[in-house]
Amino acid sequence: MNGRRGRRVRHEDTGKDRARNAEGNTARTALGGLLRGHGPTVTYALMAACCAVFLLSPVSGFNPVYGTGDELAAAQRAHFERWGVIPAELLGGSVRAAVTPLTALFVHGSWVHLLGNLLFLYVFGAMVEERFGHLRFAVFYLVSGGLALLGFAIADAGSRETLVGASGAISAVLGAFLWLFPSARVTSLFPFLFFLPLRFPAWLVLPFWALLQWLAAQRHTSGPGVAYLAHLLGFGLGFLYAWVRCPRTDGPVGGPGRRAGRRAKVKRQAVATEGDSQP
Repeated sequence: MNGRRGRRVRHEDTGKDRARNAEGNTARTALGGLLRGHGPTVTYALMAACCAVFLLSPVSGFNPVYGTGDELAAAQRAHFERWGVIPAELLGGSVRAAVTPLTALFVHGSWVHLLGNLLFLYVFGAMVEERFGHLRFAVFYLVSGGLALLGFAIADAGSRETLVGASGAISAVLGAFLWLFPSARVTSLFPFLFFLPLRFPAWLVLPFWALLQWLAAQRHTSGPGVAYLAHLLGFGLGFLYAWVRCPRTDGPVGGPGRRAGRRAKVKRQAVATEGDSQP
């Protein structure tokens, strides 16, 4: 009996060693994949680009070349008008305005606007990029974001308010995430529940987020504020694209779609909304 117990102990110890080795190999593989460009490199590059543009712009307040006071305010207005979408100019056939649905994706109106968008992109972008692949994700992000801003401009064709921000593109990422990972657990913070962190599946949280955008769009009037319609357009475009190009029967990376989705864990602030228009 002692011999059998000894063999059993050695067997259990060997199993633990294998588990530790497997964990170490997994971590090394993940790190090696990131260093070789196999991680969410496009997501990180987009985040870095948004940060760089913001920090170098007059909006951040860090660049002394733009001055202070009225001079800084004038520089900020000029910055938004040059790189943001102005619906009346875009639909009026201006050549310069034709590229603004893309340039506006990297311009943000405030620190809160920037950080809110970066949070959503960081949380949801990596998994969608892994599913789409780097190049397809980059094209998807830029095209869906540009179309969301264009759709908003068409809906408010006479407006001369500047429209800036990556929210339309990031909303498309949320829509794609909903189709690809419907059962992923999302940790959400709800103000009316005293910001108590609760975990719900994506199929419940993300449609609830879209409903909030729709309700806010019904109350929104013309003028500066949040372009909720751009959020809804982006969300719908992202969901539709993922539905057409990535049938769920293929399954996301890591296994069949539904099972992998149940294992995934995501953290985000469910009620955060990102603005697309200049504050």
